[in-house]
Amino acid sequence: MAQFGKASSKKGKPSYTGAIIGVSLVLFLFGIVGWFFLNLRKTGDYFKENIQVHTYLNRDASKKQIDSLVNYISAIPYANRVEYVDKEKAIARWNAENDTTWKQFLSNNPLPESIDFYVKAAYVQKDSLDVLSSNLQGTFPGVISEFQFPTETVSKVGTYVKTAGVIFLIAAILLTILVVFSIDNTIRLAMYSNRFLIKTMQMVGATRWFIAKPINQRAVINGLIASVIAIAAIWGTILLIEGFLPDFKLLHDNNGMIILFTIIIVLGITISLASTHRSVIKYLRMKLDDLY
Repeated sequence: MAQFGKASSKKGKPSYTGAIIGVSLVLFLFGIVGWFFLNLRKTGDYFKENIQVHTYLNRDASKKQIDSLVNYISAIPYANRVEYVDKEKAIARWNAENDTTWKQFLSNNPLPESIDFYVKAAYVQKDSLDVLSSNLQGTFPGVISEFQFPTETVSKVGTYVKTAGVIFLIAAILLTILVVFSIDNTIRLAMYSNRFLIKTMQMVGATRWFIAKPINQRAVINGLIASVIAIAAIWGTILLIEGFLPDFKLLHDNNGMIILFTIIIVLGITISLASTHRSVIKYLRMKLDDLY
C-alpha cells in the first residue's frame, strides 16, 4: 500500500486514503457489534448477581451460631453483600413492600430471621446453589431451616444468557468472516492502482523483497491508522449512547473494551499486511500484458 517516486505520489495517496477509510468503517462495524456482545454478557451477569439467596434460620439458633454462619458465608469467594436480617429488619421490609393489615390479626412478628446474600454470576445455577445449600446445612446442622432462591428465575436467566450467547457467537463468526473479506477486497482495490508501479520496479531489476518491504511497512502503518480511527469512533459512539442512556454505564466493562480494541488493532494490521503482501506477489508474478 505504498507508492514509490514523486511521479506516483499523487496517484497513490487517494488509494491510501480510501483504503484507510474503508478499513476503518469495517472495523467500526465489527467493534460496535462486539460492544453489544459485551453488553449482552454484562446484562446477563447483572441480572444473575441481583438474584438474592435467602438462608432462613431456625428460631432456636443461638447468636453464636448465627455469627459463625454469617462469617462462613462471608468467607465464600463467590458470595457478595452478605446481610443478617433479624426480625426487625424482616418486618420493616415486609411493611415497605406489602400492607400492614396483619397487625390486626397477629400480635407477634411471624417472619423468620435470615442471612441474605448474592452470588457471583458464574455460580448462579441451580446445581451450584443446591451444592451450596447442602454444604451449609451439613456444616451448620440445626441452624438453617430453609435455603431458598428463585429456582425458576435462575433457570430462565441462565437459558436466556446461553441462547443469546450462542446467537451472538454465530453472528460474531459470520461478521469476522465478513470483516476479513471486506478488508481484503478494500486493500486489493487500493493495490490495483499501483500494479504498474510494482511491475516497473521489477523490470528495472528490483528484487521481490526490495519491492515488498516498504509496501508491507506502509500496510502495517495504514492498518494501525485505520484501527485507531475505528477505535476512536467506537469510543465516541459509546460515550454518546451512555450520555443519552445512562443505564448503559452500569454495563461498562473496561477490561472487555481493552480486549475488543486489541482485537480490532490485530485484525486491522494483520489483514492489511496479509492482503497487501498477497497483492504485491500476485502482480509480480503476472505478465505485463495481463496488467491491462
